[in-house]
Amino acid sequence: MKAKTFTLFLLVIPFFMSAQNNPKNLEVDWKTDISKHAVPLNEFTALMKPDGIPPIDSPKFWEKGKATENYFEHEPVIAVKIKGEAKAYPLSVLMYHEIVNDEISGVPFSATYCPLCNAALVFDRHLKFNDKEYLLDFGVSGMLRNSDLVMWDRQTESWWQQFLGEALAGELTGAQLEIIPSMLISLAEFFESYPQGLVLSTETGISREYGTNPYTSYDNLDNKQPRLFHGQVDDRLPAMERVIDIEVNAKYKIYPMSEISKKQVVNDSFEGEPVVFFHTQKTVSVLDENNISQSKQIGSVTVFDPRLDDKLFTFKKTNKGFVDSETGSVWSITGKCVSGKLKGKELRPVPHGNHFAFAWFAFHPESEIYNN
Repeated sequence: MKAKTFTLFLLVIPFFMSAQNNPKNLEVDWKTDISKHAVPLNEFTALMKPDGIPPIDSPKFWEKGKATENYFEHEPVIAVKIKGEAKAYPLSVLMYHEIVNDEISGVPFSATYCPLCNAALVFDRHLKFNDKEYLLDFGVSGMLRNSDLVMWDRQTESWWQQFLGEALAGELTGAQLEIIPSMLISLAEFFESYPQGLVLSTETGISREYGTNPYTSYDNLDNKQPRLFHGQVDDRLPAMERVIDIEVNAKYKIYPMSEISKKQVVNDSFEGEPVVFFHTQKTVSVLDENNISQSKQIGSVTVFDPRLDDKLFTFKKTNKGFVDSETGSVWSITGKCVSGKLKGKELRPVPHGNHFAFAWFAFHPESEIYNN
C-alpha cells in the first residue's frame, strides 16, 4: 500500500509544480511533457479533473423532424458543411460538453465551445507537425487560461488553447490546428439552407439540463468582470460585447456585433482583401436567461469573400434578403444565392469567430477595430 501511495505522489507532483494555479489542490496524473511549453505554466488554472466536463466522442444526430421537435427555431447552432454534407451543433448541448469529436465525409474535426468566452470554433483533427502526422481527439483538460477552455489531446496529452487552436504545453507545443470554417446561426436558418442536414441530439448518455443556461445574465453588457478572468479587462469595448474577427496576413480586425446589427450588411476590406458581413435578427443568446428559449435575440453574423469569378460584388439588406447591387440576386445568411441571375452560386465563407471582446483582447490586443 505504501509503495502505491509513493508512486502516485511521484506522478502528481509534476502537475503541482507545473500548474501552480491549482486552487482546489487537484491530484491529476498528467503524462504531459511539461519540459516543452510556450507560456509560463502557472498561467494554467486547474479547476477540475480532465473531462470533468465530458466531451462527446460518439455523437448521435437527428434529422429535421426530430430536431425541430426537440429544439426551438431560434436555437443557436454551429453549422459545419464539408463536401456538400452539413451538420449542426446546438450551443445548448455544447454548453455542457464543450467539445464534440466528429467527422463529415471522412474529415475528422472537433466542434468546440467555451461559454465563458463565447468562443465557438471548429478544428481539423488531422495534424502535421515536425514531420509527423497525427489524428487527434480532444478532451476538456479542466484548466482555463485567460478564462478560456484548455483542451488536451489524448494521443500526447499536450495542452491546447481553444481560442487559438495552438498547443501551449507538451510534446506538440507550437503546433497549430487548422480551423474549419463554420457559421453560428439559428436552427431554422440551418435547415433553410441544408434541409437534409443533421443536428446533434441530446442523446449523449449523460444526464444534463439541456436547454438551460447555468450562466444567467452572463452576457449582460453591464458585466465588467468576466468569470475566472484575472487579467485587466481592456476597456476599448465593453467586456461582453460580441466581436467578429477576421485574419489576413497574420493581422486581425474585429467588428463589434452591435455595429454589424445596425447595418445588417457590412461591405469592407482588410489588408487589401474584400469581405462582407451578413446579419439576421432572430438567433437568441445562450448566456442570458436560464431558459434559453426565453433569452434575448442577438442575431447571427456570417462572413464571406464577396468575389465570384473574379468579379467583386457589393451587398445590401432588403425585405427579400441580402441582395447584390450588380445583378439584384438574393442571397441567404449562409451565402447561397436563392433567386435571381446567380441562383445556385455560393460565396466562399471566411473563417471567423464570434467572441466576447474581453477574451479577444486578452489574446490579440493589437487588433484593428472596425469603426465606421
